[in-house]
This record gives sequence, C-alpha cells and structure tokens, in this order.
Amino acid sequence: MTSSSTTSNSSTRENKQAWLAIQGLVIIIALPLLAKVGRLLIPIFPLGALAVGVILYIRAPVLYVGFTWWMWFLGPLIRRIIDYQSGYLTPGPWILAPTLVTFVSVITFLKHFPKTSRYGGLPFILCIGAVFYGFCIGLVKNSITITVLGLFSWINPLLFSFHLFVNWRNYPEHRQTFQSTFLWGTLVMGVYGLLQYFLAPDWERFFLRETESLSFGRPEPLGIRVFSSLDAPQTFATVMMAGIILLWTNPKIVRNLSTGVGHLTFLLSMARTAWLSWVAGMLMFVPSLKAKFQMRLVVSVMVASVFIVPLVSMEPFSTVINDRIESFTSKKDVSANARAEGYSELLEPALNEVIGRGLGTVVHSGSLGSNDSGILSMLFSFGWFGSLPYLTGIFLLLFTLLNSSAANLDPFVSATRAIALATFAQMGLNVPTIEVIGMVLWGFIGISMAAHKYYQAERAKLLGS
Repeated sequence: MTSSSTTSNSSTRENKQAWLAIQGLVIIIALPLLAKVGRLLIPIFPLGALAVGVILYIRAPVLYVGFTWWMWFLGPLIRRIIDYQSGYLTPGPWILAPTLVTFVSVITFLKHFPKTSRYGGLPFILCIGAVFYGFCIGLVKNSITITVLGLFSWINPLLFSFHLFVNWRNYPEHRQTFQSTFLWGTLVMGVYGLLQYFLAPDWERFFLRETESLSFGRPEPLGIRVFSSLDAPQTFATVMMAGIILLWTNPKIVRNLSTGVGHLTFLLSMARTAWLSWVAGMLMFVPSLKAKFQMRLVVSVMVASVFIVPLVSMEPFSTVINDRIESFTSKKDVSANARAEGYSELLEPALNEVIGRGLGTVVHSGSLGSNDSGILSMLFSFGWFGSLPYLTGIFLLLFTLLNSSAANLDPFVSATRAIALATFAQMGLNVPTIEVIGMVLWGFIGISMAAHKYYQAERAKLLGS
C-alpha cells in the first residue's frame, strides 16, 4: 500500500511539473506575440518547444505524445505570426519546432533498437534502415543542409511510430490521448480554418504574398484554400481526414461540434487527394465495425448531415466546393492534366534508379516535382536498394494490421487502421511518408501496432489464467 501510494504521488508530482513546463512555454510565446515583438521568438520558440518536449518525454511520457501532436497542429501558425511581426520570412524549415519535439523520440529508438526485432519491430528497422541509406547517399550527392532536412522529414514520423509501438503497454493511455487530442484539435483547427477563410488575417495574407503560393488561393477573404493552422491545404486536409474519422469513436458530446466544423473546413481545403483518402478510409472503417457500432455510426452520420449538408449548400461555400467536386470528371482540369503529363515523364527515370540520388532530391518535369508523389520521391531518393526494404517494412506492418483481431475488440483500432491505410493510399498523388502527412500515416500505424501487441498480451493472460 505504501509503495503504491508513493508511486502515485510521484506520478502526480511529475505530471504537475510537466504541465507547468507547458504553461510556461505558452506564456513565453504569448507575451511577445501580444506585445507584437514576435521577432524575439525566432530562436526561443523552437528551442523552448524542444526543452518542453524533453521534459515531457522524461517526466510525463503520455503527455509527450499529446504535446507532439499539438506542436504539429499549431506550430506552423505560430511561425507565421512570428514572421509577420518580424516583417520577413525567417530562415529555417516552417515546421522546425514540431520537428525538434518529435525527434526527441529518437531516444526510444536508441534504447530499444538492439532487441526490438525479437518482438515484432523488424519492419520498423527495415524502414529506418532505408532512410539512413538514403541519408548516406544524400551526403555524397547533395548538400549537407538539404540532406539533413530530408532526414528529419523522413525519419521523424518513423521514430514517433516506433515510440508508440515500443510503449504498447501504455496503449490505453495513448488511446485516450489520441482521442482527446484529435477531438479538440479538430475543433480548434476547424474554427480557425473558418476564421482564416472569412477574415484572411494579416499574417495569412503576408504569408501568401511572401511565398507566392498561388495554389493556396488568393490572400483575401473567401479566396483562401483553407489550410488553417498547418502549412498547406493538403497537409491540413489529411490531418482533418484523420480527425473526423477518429471522431466517430469518441462518445463526448463536443464531438458533434468538432465534426461539423471539421467537415466544412475539410471541404474548403479543396484538397481532392485527401477527399479520396477520406472515402477510402470510411469504406475500410465502416465494414470493420460490429453491427451495433455500424448502426451507431449511421445514426451519427445522419445527425451530422442535418447540420453539414445545408451549410455546404449555401453561399459562399456551395460554388467553390461544387466546382472542385465537378473537377473530378472534367477533361479540362489543367492541374490534373499537367500532373499526369509530368508523372509519365518522370516515372521511367525513377524506375531506372538503382542506387538512388539521396534524401533531399527533387526532380522536376514541368509543373510536377518528384516531391508531389510518394512513389517518385521514394525511388529518386532511395533507388531500388533503399525502396525495397522500405516498402517491405511498411507492407509487413499494414499486413499485420489487416490481419489483427484487435479491430474486432476495439472500434478505436478499426478507425486508426482505416486512417493508416487511407493515408498510405495517397502514395501516387502525394508524399504521405514525410512531415505532417507522414506523422498521420506513421502515427496511426504506430498506435495500431501498439493495440495489436496490447490485445495479444491480454489474450495470453486470459489463456494463462
């Protein structure tokens, strides 16, 4: 009794310290922004986020998982406000702060790498090994800066996924963290997405003008393709796709509000690849549920439709959304035609890459770059030497998830598995293995694999007793 009480008190104390660290970071960021001296945060924001990430990893590992997701959700927006108040686009990658926080999970890999293959971690090792192969090739063929940035883009989602898998015993706590984080994250990103669309805040206009991101829309109210607090419409839409599928497993009442704003801003992103991904995810998710959960989902969808359909049918939403939907069947879709033409030109040289050109490589053909396709990006970066182990690893993981019985026991697992598969389905039209979209793919693979291990262990306990 005394030992249990001491452990509980220690855990409570560490959680308090962790929350104090988070609150401290919020204050440190908020005060300069409110005082409109955001330039002071150029070094403080990423370094402060890294420091809090380390504290949470050590003191409150479950909070670390939630904090990492929130950094990806809000980090790009904070960076844009800092840049706006600084008067120029500050140097470094847009997602530097969340990148550093996520990289903290490399500690898990270094601790568990020697023994992980014995309990199902071999597929992760294959994928991580392929990324390091691409890194080594990049050091020879590309600049160090580009190669290192490429390494972070590819390796971070994998490390985070591996961290979730290794800590499978914490699956119940991580499941709760995922549900809570995506419930409130979808709401916050959805509400801000509407503000972005209707008001086009000054920092958003500044960002669009300075980057000349024509594909993001016009820097004016009702002219922006919604990307909310993230860094691009495609990445925002993929995160929202994951959030609105996951919401169907969340019993909290606020889910209905999150679902409404989530679906609306998801449509306003105009991200057709993510729309198709959502369809694929729902087609995989619904049949995997037991009959009673399917009925509950159908009722929830009907209730949500009562609010969503009238909104989408009204101006200023109906015209832009309907035009985008109609583009699926239009033969005059300039973007799709240019993409198809570029793809046909790049595919043959990509298939001829044996050694690869290393991380950071981007090959262009017209308006299409190899960084617009997961297949092209992988082949040019890794060649066949690196692509084969990477694909073997990811297919082994997806095969395990498809054959896992965990989804029969837990609707949350059905949702996470569907999200992982739906995100992977973007390979031909997007790069779902890196940065924000990579976090969705690998994060949900990681939590699904953790569930698989957890329920295997629970079954073994029952059989043993």
